[in-house]
Amino acid sequence: MKNLQPILVTGGAGFIGSNLIRLLIREGRDVVNVDKLTYAGNLKSLREIEDHENYSFEHCDIADFGKVRRLFEKVQPEAVIHLAAESHVDRSIDGPAVFVQTNLVGTFNLLHCAKEYCQELGDRAMNKFRFLHVSTDEVYGSLGDEGKFNEATPYDPHSPYSASKAGSDHLVRAWFHTYGLPTIVTNCGNNFGPYQFPEKLIPLVILKSLRGEPIPIYGEGTNVRDWLFVDDHCAALLRVLEDGQPGQTYNISGNNERQNIELVRQLCQILDEFNPRNDGSRYEELMTFVKDRPGHDFRYAVDCRKICRELKWQPRHDFDSALRETVRWYLDNETWWKEILSGAYRLQRQGQNR
Repeated sequence: MKNLQPILVTGGAGFIGSNLIRLLIREGRDVVNVDKLTYAGNLKSLREIEDHENYSFEHCDIADFGKVRRLFEKVQPEAVIHLAAESHVDRSIDGPAVFVQTNLVGTFNLLHCAKEYCQELGDRAMNKFRFLHVSTDEVYGSLGDEGKFNEATPYDPHSPYSASKAGSDHLVRAWFHTYGLPTIVTNCGNNFGPYQFPEKLIPLVILKSLRGEPIPIYGEGTNVRDWLFVDDHCAALLRVLEDGQPGQTYNISGNNERQNIELVRQLCQILDEFNPRNDGSRYEELMTFVKDRPGHDFRYAVDCRKICRELKWQPRHDFDSALRETVRWYLDNETWWKEILSGAYRLQRQGQNR
C-alpha cells in the first residue's frame, strides 16, 4: 500500500529512533521525528537525512498535552511508533519524577490524542491506523539461571524506570481494549550499535577504555543481559508495523545472553586488536569492581519465537560481528561522541541511591 501519510516517530533523535528513521527513509516512508531533545536526544545522529524530502522534525515534549494535540492536527499520521522515553535505570533511581512524566504522562497524551484523531477520521481510518509502543524486557523483572521471558510473563518491575515502562504498556493495552485504538506493544532486550548515548554499558566501556579511565563493573559482574543489535531491532519494528496484529505483544531478541563481565572482557579484547594502548598494557587492566546498583536484576532473557513464527522475522547479525562493527563505529566517529562529552555528560556514574 502506498503511504500517503507520514509515520510519526517519537524519540527519533535518540539511539534506536535515529537508526529506525534512517531505515524508514531508505524504505521510502515519510517520517516526522518528534523529540524533546533532552540530554540523550541528538539531531546530529540524523545529519545524513536531515534534508531528505521525506523527513521533517518537530520539537515537542510529549508530556505537554496541548502540544501533542496540535501535533496530531498538523501531522495527520497514518501510524505512531512511540520510542520516546527516559530509559536509564541509574538516572531513574536518582530522579524518578521525569520518568513518570515522560513514560506515563507522555504515553497517555499520545494515546488520548491518537484516539481523538482516529475517531474524527472514522472507523475505516482507525482500522488502518497503528500505534506501535516500543518497550523493554525490564518490565518482566528478573530471571534466575533458567527460563526466558515470553509475552505471557507477568510483569514484575524493580526500578522506577521499569515500573514507568510497565505502566505505559498497560495504558497502551487499555486503549486497545477500551477504545478500539489499534495498538501493538513490543518488548525487547538490551540494544547496542552506532549512535548509542555513552551512558549505556557498551559505549561506556569503549569510551572509558579510550580515555584510560577505570571501567566500572557492578558487583561481581555476573548479571546477564540479552543483547540485540539495533539494526535487527529496527527491522523487527518495521515488520511489526506492517504485519503485526492490533492488541498483540511481540517480544524481540537477538538470542545473545552474556554476563556483564564476559561482555566487558570481549570489548577490551576487540579494543586491544583495533586500538592497542601506547604503553603496551591491555584494556582489561582498567576493569574495576564497584558497589552494585540498588535492585540490580540478575538476568534477562527474551523468548522471541512468536515474532519469528507469526511475522517471519529473524535477527540477521551474529553477536560477535555486530559487536566488532559497533566498536569500529565508535573509533571511526570520534567527533560524534566527543561533542557529547564536551557537554554536561562526563561518563559519571549515577543511581547509587545516596
